[in-house]
Amino acid sequence: MTSLDKNVKAVKKILTSQDILVFEFVSDGGKKFAAIYADGICNKQLLGELVVKPLRAVKKDDELEKVRLMLASPEVKDGDKIADAVKEIQDGNAVLFIDGEKDFFILGLKSPPARAVAEPPTQIAVKGPREGFIEEIKTNMGLVRKRIKSPNLQIKTLKSGKQSETTVALVYIEGVCPKGLPEKIEKEISENKIDLIPDSSYVSAFISNRPRSVFKRCGTAEKPDIFCAKVSEGRVGILVDGSPIALTVPYMIVEDFQTSEDYYSSSYRATTLRIIRFASVLIGIFLPAIYISAQLFKIQLIPYRLLLKISSSVQGIPLSPSIEMFLTLLVLEVLNEASIRMPKYVGLALSVVGALVLGDTAVQAGIISTPAIIIIAFSAICLYTVPDLVETTTTLRWLFLIVAGSIGPFGVVALTAFLIAYLVSEQSYGVPLVAPFSPLIKGDLYDSMIKANMYSLKRRPEALKSGDKVRLKSANKR
Repeated sequence: MTSLDKNVKAVKKILTSQDILVFEFVSDGGKKFAAIYADGICNKQLLGELVVKPLRAVKKDDELEKVRLMLASPEVKDGDKIADAVKEIQDGNAVLFIDGEKDFFILGLKSPPARAVAEPPTQIAVKGPREGFIEEIKTNMGLVRKRIKSPNLQIKTLKSGKQSETTVALVYIEGVCPKGLPEKIEKEISENKIDLIPDSSYVSAFISNRPRSVFKRCGTAEKPDIFCAKVSEGRVGILVDGSPIALTVPYMIVEDFQTSEDYYSSSYRATTLRIIRFASVLIGIFLPAIYISAQLFKIQLIPYRLLLKISSSVQGIPLSPSIEMFLTLLVLEVLNEASIRMPKYVGLALSVVGALVLGDTAVQAGIISTPAIIIIAFSAICLYTVPDLVETTTTLRWLFLIVAGSIGPFGVVALTAFLIAYLVSEQSYGVPLVAPFSPLIKGDLYDSMIKANMYSLKRRPEALKSGDKVRLKSANKR
């Protein structure tokens, strides 16, 4: 048995699947070759044009180095271990074995199925770039390189997942990112052994010091411009192969109240919208709870004329205010979940059923009052003004509703105080979650709930402890 046959047999002994193909060919000079690749994720056309065609001219006595020079593929690596060959084939590259040689060549011909770069569905912008990340990590790395051309940009790749061998890339700017932070994140990812990494949310759980907390510890971004802006401030970005959602750490809650459009419009407009988002989240969380606690425990909280309207609306309702609100909120959550899971053509019919049958008919039948539907609907709309916090705010709304229905206003105040104390004590890689408000960092307030003009943002956020503090050097004194 020749060395070529031994190598091919060794690989096929490990990779027994039928989609692992072996292409054997002989040069005009009589030299035998075998290319092994995974069908579907390796570009067979490039394999023929850049590898097979040039190697037709190889002579039988040509040395390995001369064969390498004849390869037209721009990405060629040497290999000598079968285990390395197996990993590269699974990753989508092709491995070229040569008769009479123990070593082999790894050809970078990976071409997995991927969708085109398009605007992400959850971060739609009126102004600014429309590009969004996709599931192919190399494309995402290219979108980052397209925007940050600094030689200090570092992209460090590692593998995670015992079965999936998923590529994870740490993106940071050397000299701007705090020292030791990339190594700390890499250690957190490497120490967690799991079979499969299908999405970046798995990595997010690994690098969170409290994965069971209702508050997240990683920022998310589906647009390269947002991702690059966060990296340039001193954060570490994390790209995961197979996921269009990138992660950034450290994370501050105030990030989710900011959008990319804030930096493409006037500071006055951006400040107004940020205040509206902040107020909307508070209304979405507290409004149902305050309404229930006022009805059950403190009727004086409701203005007199409004109280008369509510009294006439709830007259004859068989359910207590708390059960009525719970039921209405439960119906809303069920409709929301069903509208997401159902086919889009059925979704329109579902919205009609939810609005007319479950809404209007329930009111006319005297099962649910009109104020309850209005409050729950308005609360849901308010929460979606900050979509990145919907998971957290929806959970908090349920908690406040339970406390308000059982304890009343005192319970709402006590839970609020507990959450504030909890948030003040929490950190994400040394950065307080509620910075720059606690601790108070005056310089960072210019890009928090308010958005100052560009000349007021000359320094990077102090909370991130960046290496290079200055991000804008201008001769204009403004």
